[in-house]
Amino acid sequence: MKEAAGEANMTVITIVLIGVVAAVGVIFIPRLLNNMQMRSCCTEAGGAWSGNKCMGGTFDGKTLDGIKSAGGC
Repeated sequence: MKEAAGEANMTVITIVLIGVVAAVGVIFIPRLLNNMQMRSCCTEAGGAWSGNKCMGGTFDGKTLDGIKSAGGC
């Protein structure tokens, strides 16, 4: 009986850990993908991504929202 209870507890712990890892992935992966897109967009426009802004090129001094509102990438 003790073995069955131990296995049930491990199953619950495993499910909770899988949920935590999935939640972290859902939060961070879209941010990373968006950041990579803006960096590449800035680079293609002749600038360099620095300090959360595009420096130089077409989108000079614009942040992520500025590039999107300017019709960038």
